[in-house]
Amino acid sequence: MYITTESEASAIFMEWNNSKFGEARKQLLLPLFEGIRKAPNNALSGLSRSQRSLVREAIASDDFEGKKGQRMAVWTPGCRVLLVGMGKKDGFGHRKARNIGARVIAALSKKNGLELTVRFTSGWSSERMLDFAEGMMLRDYEFLEHQGIDDEHITEPWSADFQASARHQDALADGLSRIHSVVGGVHLARDLGNEPANVLFPMEYARRAVEWAENKDNVTVEVYDWDKLRELGMGGLINVGKGSDRKPCMVLFTLNPDADEGIQRPCIVGKGITFDTGGISIKPSRGMWDMKYDMCGAATVFGLMEALHSTGYERRVNGVACLAENMPGSGAYRPGDVFETYSGKTIEVFSTDAEGRNVLADGLWKAGEFDPEYIVDLATLTGAIVVALGNQITGMWANDESIGKRITKAANGSGETVWRMPLNAQFRKYMTDSAFADIRNGSIGGSAGSSNTAASFLEYFVPHRGYDEDADKIPWVHLDIAGTAWGPGSKARSEGANPLFEFGVSGVHVRTLHRLITDG
Repeated sequence: MYITTESEASAIFMEWNNSKFGEARKQLLLPLFEGIRKAPNNALSGLSRSQRSLVREAIASDDFEGKKGQRMAVWTPGCRVLLVGMGKKDGFGHRKARNIGARVIAALSKKNGLELTVRFTSGWSSERMLDFAEGMMLRDYEFLEHQGIDDEHITEPWSADFQASARHQDALADGLSRIHSVVGGVHLARDLGNEPANVLFPMEYARRAVEWAENKDNVTVEVYDWDKLRELGMGGLINVGKGSDRKPCMVLFTLNPDADEGIQRPCIVGKGITFDTGGISIKPSRGMWDMKYDMCGAATVFGLMEALHSTGYERRVNGVACLAENMPGSGAYRPGDVFETYSGKTIEVFSTDAEGRNVLADGLWKAGEFDPEYIVDLATLTGAIVVALGNQITGMWANDESIGKRITKAANGSGETVWRMPLNAQFRKYMTDSAFADIRNGSIGGSAGSSNTAASFLEYFVPHRGYDEDADKIPWVHLDIAGTAWGPGSKARSEGANPLFEFGVSGVHVRTLHRLITDG
């Protein structure tokens, strides 16, 4: 039997253990496939004769057919049994298992008992059991930091016993431990993104990162504060953030800094605009409240580092978080300004509301100093990607086929779908056709293909290997998470389509990137 402990960096959520069939706790979940007319072997272990009789009658009745999403609660003395329909066994995949697990935990009430038994019987593979459990853990999240809690609200965590036959025990023990640690990273990313901007500003993110790294021998965190940014000439961050009293910064994470000497390893870069008013090119007030979510790329970087550390990953990984608050103060940058970035390349400001690409210009160039195997950046970059792909698919651009295919595979395996978008010379020309600078942060093509032009802007700042113009560019992927990072908010309500979170930040692509990196 394996039992977890609470992650030191994330909110309290589900405790777990795995075991063979035995005791039935206060609430018993029986996930059953369509067509089952009688209780499978071991499904009713630990129940009394009268309890077994009630459950058998329910399973045999016409009221429960095991269809996908169907649920039937059976009250028995001392144990509430929930029959969960999983649908047809043929073609039963990870996404369905994960989503049903999430919907089940959302439907349960802690008032009926915190102790759960989840019993997997006939038709279940170890992989699908783990997917079901992952869905439960992902949905088991709430953010109550800034509100009073009703006396009747139960904050203590669920305690789940995942039961299966003996041959699944090793796979369950290893898999549940890994999943719980990775979900802890997802929850950390959610916590960061859900914080209001008056609480989580650039240097507060940096403070939390430094605090997180304390007492971890294999983690370093370095912070480039306002003075350091000016010393280095990081004009993207400086100009976006200079209009705010909350000055910008860059946070550099290194996991296992002494590992892999001389070996190229991944670097993950995140956009972290802790609040985006649009600056002088100010946004309309409608929907501006959710611009606290404009730092979700940086939240994913932090959550990924927690997930990798918590799962005991032993190889080196670098992370770069580019943090600023975009405000229309008297010292703010203006449309028409031209400034020099960390790369030495200049940007003409077409719109101060196209600020994310400006800070990422510095982050991408900085990433090249690590001579990484590849760079992945994440950013809530464009509203246009929501128009194109909606709220459940992330836009992806890549300058390298191999890393693009690897990300797609990792994302699909995690249930966090990405869709490849185009990069071409025309989109780049839309951005580089400036009379006054090397590149402009707005397209001469207007709104046409504007997610693609934004990606082309970023690609301009992806370094050549060793900063040698004759060398190939470092393999790079851009993930535009503007549609997938949060919901439902001012967007179309996402509960029906994405049951893995109820509202606020999703923590998208912590799991994708963990899978990408750890699967090698």
